[in-house]
Amino acid sequence: MYTRLLVLIFCLFISNPSSAHNHVWVIVDTKTSTLSVMKGRIIEAVFNGIAIGRFGASKTRMMGDNRTPLGSFKIDRIKEPSRYYRFFGLDFPNREAADLALAENRITKETWQSIIHAIEAGRTPPQNTPLGGHLGIHGLGRADQQVHGLYNWTNGCIALTNTQIDQLSKWLKPGVTVEIW
Repeated sequence: MYTRLLVLIFCLFISNPSSAHNHVWVIVDTKTSTLSVMKGRIIEAVFNGIAIGRFGASKTRMMGDNRTPLGSFKIDRIKEPSRYYRFFGLDFPNREAADLALAENRITKETWQSIIHAIEAGRTPPQNTPLGGHLGIHGLGRADQQVHGLYNWTNGCIALTNTQIDQLSKWLKPGVTVEIW
């Protein structure tokens, strides 16, 4: 896992030297079920045993497919309390997801325009398009911690235990980048 993480960090800084600042960002590794908090190039924390969508992760996520979207997102809203204890919403669908879906004829030009207009206006993109929405990083709430430890169980979100989300919440603010791969 750390080899993949270091390669990603190296590639990010080679391609974008301005990202070497000490800003906080998050990496979600769907293959190793880890969430890493980065401060510039420094690993601040690693959370193991996260859960993702029950049917894995995909670049081509659609509403109801129970998959976690792959890509680069930003935290755009926070809901506390929430059904899942704490909820840090992602700006999904973002421009990259909308552009890909339009190119693959998974959404109409009108749906694409509604997503793009919201993004350009600085609003949360529509959450009821064929691409889905209401995705984020959250705790368990009253969900079964034993099930969480055994299965990917979400509808596409990234889930941590309530204790983990408490620890993570000090880093999660609107505007923080979340890389999901």
